[in-house]
Amino acid sequence: MKITRTYSRLAKEASALLGKEIQLARKEKAWSEQTLADRIGISRTTLQKIEAGDMTVAIGLALEAAVILGIPLFASESPSLSQSIQTASHKLTLMPKRIRTKAKKVKDDF
Repeated sequence: MKITRTYSRLAKEASALLGKEIQLARKEKAWSEQTLADRIGISRTTLQKIEAGDMTVAIGLALEAAVILGIPLFASESPSLSQSIQTASHKLTLMPKRIRTKAKKVKDDF
């Protein structure tokens, strides 16, 4: 049974933008689809899905394509990724281990 997922407009646009940037960088390097697919270790069809912004492709594959092509993934003025990861990890240690939804009080006074 296939699960149908719903994605937000922003998520779809981000995926489409990354796909177009990957396609543009590949063409600027004059690489064929097969050449880039071989470098990533995926099929040409999967690369075509990445470039089309298909939301079903694993995020790691799209990120790997971007890294191989030299596409900057995050703003250059931000601290290094390892520093950002460390900062996020420190913040997560301060957060509760579990998130519980608060029970709603039932108004039963008719």
